Amino acid sequence: MARRALILLEGSRYNGPLYVQAAMQLGLHTIVLSADPEQYDYLGVDGIETIRIDTADLDALIRECSRLHATYDIAGITSVGDSFYATVGKLCRHFDLPGPNPTSIEQCCDKFKQRQLLEEDGVPIPAYRLAADATEVESAAEEIGLPVIIKPAVGSGSRGVRLCGNVNELAEHTTYLLGGKHVWQSSPRILVEEFAQGPLYWTDIMGDQIIGIGIGDSGPLPHFVDREWTVPAPMTDDEHQRIADVSLSCLRALGLDWGPTGIEFRWTKRGPVVIEVNPRLHGAPTSQLVHLAYGVDLVTEHIKLAIGEEWNLRRRHSHTAAARFLVADRDGTLDWIGGNSRAAAVPGVAEVKLYVEPKTLIVRKGDRRDMIGYVIAASPAHDRTEAILQRAVDLIDWSITPFSTPGDQERPAAP
Repeated sequence: MARRALILLEGSRYNGPLYVQAAMQLGLHTIVLSADPEQYDYLGVDGIETIRIDTADLDALIRECSRLHATYDIAGITSVGDSFYATVGKLCRHFDLPGPNPTSIEQCCDKFKQRQLLEEDGVPIPAYRLAADATEVESAAEEIGLPVIIKPAVGSGSRGVRLCGNVNELAEHTTYLLGGKHVWQSSPRILVEEFAQGPLYWTDIMGDQIIGIGIGDSGPLPHFVDREWTVPAPMTDDEHQRIADVSLSCLRALGLDWGPTGIEFRWTKRGPVVIEVNPRLHGAPTSQLVHLAYGVDLVTEHIKLAIGEEWNLRRRHSHTAAARFLVADRDGTLDWIGGNSRAAAVPGVAEVKLYVEPKTLIVRKGDRRDMIGYVIAASPAHDRTEAILQRAVDLIDWSITPFSTPGDQERPAAP
């Protein structure tokens, strides 16, 4: 009898290990198709099969999956992030497997198209314009009114996202995006958006079921590097209902009715305003927070959905889980980092994760890549969780020696 296998299209340094672990725990042979498998250090675990292939070539992927089908019982095909999720949908349709609607995914991943669909359905969003060059960016910013958010129309992890408060910052960041330093996932198009000010919230959704609502903090401006996440968000029943209603409106507007969705909001003077809808789970450690808070393993349940098995989103308990991100405060060479073992030993700490080792070159880019690690804590009470988290974070320290000259390490201008 052929062994059941799960095909993962590409990976991620954040959620990738969670998917691999969950698949193995479900008894699935894990096969990762990647254009560059070496970039994922967690793939060295026994039992994981990796195949180098051009993951942008749908025909090549179909041929490879057909070849694998001759040896394995392919139970499902999925992906960790949204960059290849539309391709996943096309593969699933070709092989008659459960999967997302590729057209809906493609529309959602194009932030301009996403904005159009949400606006047509009356979903509250910031004012926005699409621009192709510096002149159009300047004109759009003038129409919307400074300050504005400038971001690539396709992308993730806050890459290329910046708040611009005046014309000089606007010109500087536009030059960065269009001048060859930013790596575009598609043809260069810039989204110019109204700066929606207020607390950051998000919803984690599977299918059409809202699993939880969290609250986060990011900064310092003009960048939006995550600082802390908490699940569940402290809020009134009315606030919860308003965010839930808008979340479900997003799903209907974008045709997202299968698999995971993560939606980000800012609570402004007019209530919840949608900043972004992502057809995937939020990046790590959101899944861990939901698991700790409610006992729901979103990664495992997503895989069950992908292989056609019965899934279970029932909450098993109600705790408060929070993550504090460790972010470098300067560029340079990391001399040492320590205290993580002591932090992990603090009662109530669920995980301490470091992404860096001594002698690592630190070059901040103003996005998710600036994180050098995180600490997660959980307890039955919000205040208790915060106290545990603070105690653990205080035990971790590091030293960075600044580069002696600007030429020691090139840093992108205005990331």
